[in-house]
Amino acid sequence: MKTFRTVFCIIEDNNCPLYELDEEFVLTQKSLAFPEGKESCLILVREVTQLLFQLLDETESPDYKRKYTCSGCTGLIKFQQIQTAEDHQSANAESLLSAKEQKLFDKIRDYPLLKAIPANHLKKFISCFRGRIVKKDEVVICKGELNENLFIILAGEVIVEDGDVPITRLGEGELCGEMSYFGDSIASTSVRSLEESRLLAISGKDFSQLIKKSQALQIHMARLLAERLSKANSIRAQDFESSMQGRLSEMAPAELLQVFHMHQKTGVLTLDLPKGKARVSFLEGSIVLASYNNKSGQDAVFAILVEREGIYNFTTGLPEQEMKQSAIGDFMMLLMEGVKRGDEE
Repeated sequence: MKTFRTVFCIIEDNNCPLYELDEEFVLTQKSLAFPEGKESCLILVREVTQLLFQLLDETESPDYKRKYTCSGCTGLIKFQQIQTAEDHQSANAESLLSAKEQKLFDKIRDYPLLKAIPANHLKKFISCFRGRIVKKDEVVICKGELNENLFIILAGEVIVEDGDVPITRLGEGELCGEMSYFGDSIASTSVRSLEESRLLAISGKDFSQLIKKSQALQIHMARLLAERLSKANSIRAQDFESSMQGRLSEMAPAELLQVFHMHQKTGVLTLDLPKGKARVSFLEGSIVLASYNNKSGQDAVFAILVEREGIYNFTTGLPEQEMKQSAIGDFMMLLMEGVKRGDEE
């Protein structure tokens, strides 16, 4: 529990049997000290104890205008916090920033990510931020590598990528690096600058302390993470669905055809093979048409399965007339027969 001390002054007295106007009592996280020579009121002790937990949770500066009222017995009092000389010195120390830090604070204060943080709390962490200038096309975060920082964009623009798949672009006031922060510190995507940009870095450890003081920021971060995960997954899925391409040297034809069958894909697989172009149409994972080297149907499939070099590309969707075609045969039987023929050659 943090160190806490505040002084209350009685500002109204309505027939209270114990305390009088202008008397003071001191509350800390461990004790409640009543005016000298005065007895302890158990009603007030109970209520001020509840008030203590409320004040400990508050991150803003004390509200010296707020009035509190005891529930009363034969009478009641009203009281409020008063600012002592010690409180005044502490407040001044917290708000004291260098000219450079104040300029940075003024710039980032209203960024969506930071606006929910109490001003005094954010000022305490200004010194934890480190500026960084990145050149055009410079990689800020590399997929698969350790990343211990979060970055706020002060100027410029960056792109978040998963390999060759662009996920999103981010500009001034936006955050990147949160995926690895909330994961295991291993970046799941890369971040690259699209132009010379100015970034503000903060370590994950310092950021954890920063967001602890703001429930609103924690909610903001949770929503941001959910939105970005959803967007990234959607784009990755669209990319796979719309265009899957590669080399047969990396994935044999039998494995390739099985991928589209297992995932019940509907679309066209085109291949650039040593003996020419090949085409295989899938309808919900079943092969409905195939052509290669003047062969069609099952024979074309068997001819494709024996190839080991070439480039393939898959695109979703079939022409309307092909959507009415029936499967040219049981997929697994085709696959087994094709592999058998390949072994015999």
